[in-house]
Amino acid sequence: MAEPAAAELFRATDLPKIAWGKGSYVYDTDGKQYIDGSGGPAVFCIGHGNKEVNAAIAAQLDKVAHGYRYSFTSDPLEELQEIMARKAGGGLSESVIVCGGSEAVESCLKIALQYQSAIGQETRRRFIARQRSWHGNTLGALSISGFEERRAPFEGALIEASHLSPVNVYRPPQGVAPDQVAEACAEKLEQEILRLGPETVCAFVFEPVVGAAGGAVPAPPGYAKRVREICDRHGVLMIADEVMCGSGRTGWWRALEEDGVEPDIMAIAKGLGGGYLPLGAALYQRRLAGPMMERHGGLLTGHTFVGHTAACAGGVAVQRIVEREGLVERVRAESPSFFARLTDALGQHPHVGDIRGRGFFVGVELVADRETTEPFDAALTVFARIRDRAFENGLICYPAGGNVDGKRGDQLILAPPYNASSDELDEIVEKLARSVKEVCAALPA
Repeated sequence: MAEPAAAELFRATDLPKIAWGKGSYVYDTDGKQYIDGSGGPAVFCIGHGNKEVNAAIAAQLDKVAHGYRYSFTSDPLEELQEIMARKAGGGLSESVIVCGGSEAVESCLKIALQYQSAIGQETRRRFIARQRSWHGNTLGALSISGFEERRAPFEGALIEASHLSPVNVYRPPQGVAPDQVAEACAEKLEQEILRLGPETVCAFVFEPVVGAAGGAVPAPPGYAKRVREICDRHGVLMIADEVMCGSGRTGWWRALEEDGVEPDIMAIAKGLGGGYLPLGAALYQRRLAGPMMERHGGLLTGHTFVGHTAACAGGVAVQRIVEREGLVERVRAESPSFFARLTDALGQHPHVGDIRGRGFFVGVELVADRETTEPFDAALTVFARIRDRAFENGLICYPAGGNVDGKRGDQLILAPPYNASSDELDEIVEKLARSVKEVCAALPA
């Protein structure tokens, strides 16, 4: 059986046409209702059709849609920057506001390179990242991504980067015990820095909880702190890609806050603006700003729609709701119950190998044999089958394949709105469990 290309799994002509959405639900033009169990791709953090957010955007559009960032600042821009600095805490007070996650990661890479140049470290050009990571679709972000299927058409044009093994307790590196994953993987980072020569390494980039490429895989306790120590020892910047796992998704506004670690530079998007308008940001430490200002006169990254005024107004409204309603704290409080419901429904299923994640960012990995963790044959595209069956059953979940070795591996992500009700969480679990059981029962022996 031939393996289908990724594009064949998501043909636009096969998709229903969306009509409207409200709260945790969306509806197509035929009137079918879907519960948005993954917030699209972990974006819609307060659900759809929020009147307060829509009104804030409309009010800004009535004034002016966008004041070009290099001609004007604006109240929404300054308010959003203040919110991000306050929520991020520590030294992460500086930011550039962009239109999405890929652009945020690209900005992080450029900030790291510019800073190293500004302090006289022009030889530090190399990035280190990890396999089974996804950082975005721009060429720079794609270059540091360890997602074979999405990289393949562009190989030969990507910048050279190092890719370490995934940090996954369920699938540890060969010869490494699960309780040694954090230390062993951190040690591999230091070995790669020394192999390349510290004077050549600009930054290490990683997702604190791996999203699309791994299926909500959290690094084990202690890993992030060891990475912080290693980066500091060798003058390497730490870049946290929190595009998918940040802005409250894990029950902390910064995912790395739970690990007790502060990065030098951080990308956020998705939950920042809740999907109401395209929005993302690169945050960076205050101490990085001075040398870049002195050497180059300011930050040398930005595009036409940097700090887009209406998008910032939408982001401010979303973040005010998240803060006023205590939604990040709610995610943290409700997460154990959500995991327990999933475990009750699927934890003993013979083809469910792992249920993992943090907060309202949950991955379910499907396997052919849960005793050996052997994945299904890639040609079966189990993840796509479950995605399609869930859709038929009125549930949106986020599927991906290849999380084991770039070809094999089937996993699904749930990322419900932070304000999803208890009944809605029950509905998500019930529909996913039913869909998994229906698909697995129909697989060839």
